[in-house]
Amino acid sequence: MKVTEITATEFQAMMRVAAHRLTKNAEFVNSLNVFPVPDGDTGTNMSLTFQSGAKAVNENNAQAVGELSKSLAKGLLMGARGNSGVISSQIFRGFSKSMEEKTSLTAQDLAGAFTSGVQTAYKAVMKPVEGTILTVAREGAKAGAKVAAQTDDIGAVVEAVVEGSKKALLKTPELLPVLKEVGVVDSGGQGLVFIYEGFLEGLTGQAPAKDLYTPDEAEMDEMVNANHHQTAQMGTEEIENGYCTEIMVALGDGTTVDREFDYDEFRNHLNGIGDSLLVVADDEVVKVHVHTEHPGTVMAYGQHFGSLMKIKVDNMRLQHDTIVENDQQATAPVQAEPVDTGIIAISAGAGVAELFRSLGATYILSGGQTMNPSTQDILDAIQAANAKKVILLPNNKNIFLAAEQAAEVAEIPVEIVQSRTIAQGMTALLSFDPSAELQANQAAMTEALDTVISGQVTQAIRDTTLDGLEIKKDDYMGIIDGKIKVSTADRQTAAIEMVQTMLDEDSEIVTIIVGEDGDMTEAEAISDAIMAQDDELEVEIHEGDQPVYPYLISVE
Repeated sequence: MKVTEITATEFQAMMRVAAHRLTKNAEFVNSLNVFPVPDGDTGTNMSLTFQSGAKAVNENNAQAVGELSKSLAKGLLMGARGNSGVISSQIFRGFSKSMEEKTSLTAQDLAGAFTSGVQTAYKAVMKPVEGTILTVAREGAKAGAKVAAQTDDIGAVVEAVVEGSKKALLKTPELLPVLKEVGVVDSGGQGLVFIYEGFLEGLTGQAPAKDLYTPDEAEMDEMVNANHHQTAQMGTEEIENGYCTEIMVALGDGTTVDREFDYDEFRNHLNGIGDSLLVVADDEVVKVHVHTEHPGTVMAYGQHFGSLMKIKVDNMRLQHDTIVENDQQATAPVQAEPVDTGIIAISAGAGVAELFRSLGATYILSGGQTMNPSTQDILDAIQAANAKKVILLPNNKNIFLAAEQAAEVAEIPVEIVQSRTIAQGMTALLSFDPSAELQANQAAMTEALDTVISGQVTQAIRDTTLDGLEIKKDDYMGIIDGKIKVSTADRQTAAIEMVQTMLDEDSEIVTIIVGEDGDMTEAEAISDAIMAQDDELEVEIHEGDQPVYPYLISVE
């Protein structure tokens, strides 16, 4: 089927299906992590980021693609988490920016949007690396632009983008030696390919019905609640369609059926008789939520396709005054006087959080490996810190870009100390001076990062060879400042050998933080082995309760 125009309906379908396709394949993208550790989260981060953008588009009833594109960019920005999610948000920020003034899109408009997305993403990354998602985006856009110069068929353009990005993805191991060594393609690039495949499926309907995005009951309820929240902010006289109408139709069932169900045709028809429309469907059932002045018309239309399994109609004008009255009765909590400089530490584990508090952190944002906070999460933490200015300790390199995005849009001054590990974050806190200016503290705390060596013990999730080290599935690995240095079947041995590699003649203090899968008795044995090597060392053991890593060990 040839498509020569993308309207709001097609645009929403493209975003919806892309979000679903990426979510379905998130675990596969996670599995492409170069390190064989249980913290590969590229797929999770990209999926959650794109879901945020797709949801923002889905909740916007605008009929112009340009207006929807603004929602996409904002949703992606606020939902971005992890470096892969932030770079994705930048790709689609440029993608969306190019179409802000458009009511609909031609093949040339869409090709230009892909190109604009690449340009924005390359500018956003300080040191672009080839063999990554950037390469995949660039080659996909080039392929799309070439076809757009020859045809007005948008489907052909998107198909070219998909094929161009796939070819580029297969070449990523040739551009990044570490990918070739491990035998995987770039995970972020693979995630982007899934998004582009979703665009094609949403636009042309080439995907089988089971692959189309069909939110479950809980997801639809969340969308409905979001629409109702928006309505609650309006005045009663502003409500144009006063009946919240929900129906569920058993497709093909009953004596009133006289039409074949087509999702786009069905949705387009209902869009003309109401607003706040949500339609989800599978092979057997379609569920509808719409605000309309004619609920009977919605029900009668549904009966053309099957029997009504569920009917619910609420008069929103009658409900509205009660909602507003309840909202007005809610009072904001009394805020304490803001602190001058707040320090936000991002970490996982109750024990680790308590350690940060004891060192002077004013707010702990839960996050880290496998659960990187989004830009919005970090913004919320900045506000919750109740401070005039803030220093952020990400304690994970995969949080840097989201932290930078949050700092850019925050309403107060924010500086980031680029701590890559929990140990670095704690060491940086020791250099904080409450009487110093924000930038001076940031500089001093950053300088302190190199005074500590960070080690992590965790378990391998697959066989691989990395940097010449053979690693077997279920081995325990010792990772020193981001490089795997030890791999052995015994966890205690892995920890001891790792620390022995970390020590030098200037070492004074060894700190062991025991995770939720660690063991205090084993930690004591590790401590004894360290002391046996050098009895002048000071060894401290703390309960951290962190996930993924049974032991975090630092040497200062």
